[in-house]
Amino acid sequence: MSQYKEILKKQGDHLVGKNEHSAVKLCYWLKKSLRDEGECYKSKFYGIASHRCIQMTPYIGCNQNCIICWRPTGMKTSFDEMDSPEEIVEASIKEQRRILTGYKGSYRTNMSKYEDAVNPKHAAISLIGEPTLYPYLEDLIVEYGKRGLTTFVVSNGTKPEVIEEINPTQLYISLESFDEEMYKKMCRPNGNDMWEKVLESLKILGEKRCRTVLRITLVRGLNFEPERFIPLIELASPDYIEVKAYMHLGYSRYRLERDRMPTHGEVKDFSRILDDETDYSILDDAEKSRVVLLSKDKGEDRMIDF
Repeated sequence: MSQYKEILKKQGDHLVGKNEHSAVKLCYWLKKSLRDEGECYKSKFYGIASHRCIQMTPYIGCNQNCIICWRPTGMKTSFDEMDSPEEIVEASIKEQRRILTGYKGSYRTNMSKYEDAVNPKHAAISLIGEPTLYPYLEDLIVEYGKRGLTTFVVSNGTKPEVIEEINPTQLYISLESFDEEMYKKMCRPNGNDMWEKVLESLKILGEKRCRTVLRITLVRGLNFEPERFIPLIELASPDYIEVKAYMHLGYSRYRLERDRMPTHGEVKDFSRILDDETDYSILDDAEKSRVVLLSKDKGEDRMIDF
């Protein structure tokens, strides 16, 4: 456990809370935005202000060992106590502000954006680990909401009971596999019945009252079979689909070769097949992030009102 925490710290993750099961890290695109050098694709797709986003997790552990993960896998995590949602929210905002102070004196920083950044408006609950393993996730979402922050939650879908309970601004289920065999190969779950739980979560996704997204991460030579994802798309019936390339970063470089990373053109080709064979149509794309957005409608309501 202590070794895992040291690895996270070296990678720039800032552990927060007295029990240190939560973490915050300045996003790459937040830094770029502060210098007027670009915005995250979520800005283009949904109107999220990159410089006002907290990238965090309430739980650094995970129940999968995905080959595409840019974090170390196989690390055991256990905590005797859990910090309260209020403690995590306050600690994450406080730490975000502390980290940001390093940008205040730089001539490259847009100071107007800096003043905005210290008052975040969005929490991306997606940094590392699996957020649904934190037992008070819905309360955490509510606490961010009380402070005027919108929330995106990205889950692997292995805790359907939590997927049913939570209602963030936008809920993602990340999907890399189209069947159980591929799931075990790519995600290497800790339990034997995890694929069934993912399927249950996909079914629940279609019944949610919050905005929903199915994110499909493509790995060249492994899951480039769009037709096999279609039954899962129909099961989940998400508001949006994001088709995204695996990125050859972090610890995933020890598990996969660089040529496993698809080009943006390949991501678009995969997405065009979904466009042709489902009710979803391509709305937008972001080449730098190698991601394509699809939706059943014209996306007139996709921009989030802060």
